[in-house]
Amino acid sequence: MSLNGHVEELKRKHQTLSDRVELLQRTPSATDSEIAELKKQKLKIKEQISRFEATAG
Repeated sequence: MSLNGHVEELKRKHQTLSDRVELLQRTPSATDSEIAELKKQKLKIKEQISRFEATAG
């Protein structure tokens, strides 16, 4: 997979996690720990995207 393809895949994963966080935040039965874990995953992916874009740029 090319670098651009990999970055695009990471962006899709990040968006999917964003959507899930939004949904959980509106769900009364969701726990803070569930939401926090998804946010940690989002942050890791965002950092990976930044690293790849800095390398490609």
